[in-house]
Amino acid sequence: MTEQTEQRPGVALAGTADHANARVTLTSALRTGASHAYLFHGPAGVGKREAARSFAAELLAEGAPDPDNVRHRVAVGTHPDLTWVHPTGAHVMRTGDVDQPVVAASTRTPFEASKRVFVLERVDTMNDEVANRMLKTLEEPPAFVHLILISDSLGQVIDTVVSRCQLVRFDPLPAARLAEVLEREGVVPERAGASAALALGNGERARLLASDTGAELLADVDLIIEAALRPGSRAEPWRALLERAVARQGAAESEVGDARDERLRSEPKGRGRGALEKQFDDAAKRAGRRARTEVLDLGLTLAALGFRDLVCLAEGVPEAALDGERARRLAGDTALPDARRLRRAAERCEDVRTSLQLNVSEDLALEALGFRLAALVGAPA
Repeated sequence: MTEQTEQRPGVALAGTADHANARVTLTSALRTGASHAYLFHGPAGVGKREAARSFAAELLAEGAPDPDNVRHRVAVGTHPDLTWVHPTGAHVMRTGDVDQPVVAASTRTPFEASKRVFVLERVDTMNDEVANRMLKTLEEPPAFVHLILISDSLGQVIDTVVSRCQLVRFDPLPAARLAEVLEREGVVPERAGASAALALGNGERARLLASDTGAELLADVDLIIEAALRPGSRAEPWRALLERAVARQGAAESEVGDARDERLRSEPKGRGRGALEKQFDDAAKRAGRRARTEVLDLGLTLAALGFRDLVCLAEGVPEAALDGERARRLAGDTALPDARRLRRAAERCEDVRTSLQLNVSEDLALEALGFRLAALVGAPA
């Protein structure tokens, strides 16, 4: 279903400068009429969310007496006809995230604009139950409704959701482009280049890796690789990564706790106060779990990439390494095993990264990984 609108001049949409496919698709839609549902997909940190907000602003500004005011309120998140949904679960979108905020709200007419726009992040975390709640809204929404779904992992979005949306592709950013951005932000060239390469086109990850926090995380990860190459050199080399994840979990919970305390200071005593406290406590647990998982997920990804770069050294093509300096530092004076074993080590890191999404015991999984890596690639003690 496409809503035909009066053609208007082209608009420069934020977040699309490096994405020709997305830019052409969305600017054309603003000229000739927007579809009812879009699925923005591509790596994190490449502009999808920025583009979604800019596209939503243009949809809501159409026909408004003061379009710039509409764009400003969308930018700061105060426009009443824009609903932005974040999954509340650590690994899953819940039915409560969409029932009232999207499914029910989409049946009600706009407050002031001629449209209502709903943006749903991380739709790859929808399970079948949530997807089924959304299907009718995706198939036959009211004419004034536009939905923008966002995913960093298109392959994990349920097929029935994908088939009801117009796909808008955001490509990984080239490492050179990411490095250029980081250097403009004050990162030294060597660090910018290595961070951009290890980010694999992910802008958010590139910024993190270029930060002091990212450097510390990488150092924790490298302990695991070094201990695998030289068994017995360090006890529990995975412990630093797990402790970093636990610390990030605590910080995320504290952030929600601070927001709770501020809200409760203005909340009158009564039955509703207890329910509000429980909501915040549940939100803190979810935020903490999500933050902890993100650290471990990235750490194991970086471990796999470290072994991948060691493969490049073992095969005599150091120029193919993402971070050649890191690979040489990891190898040190140790004679590297054959590339096949190093590839298997990278695969083991990926296997454990995937298994952690299934709520397995993290410390046991990491401990087992350490033993397996040492058995695969370790030199004799």
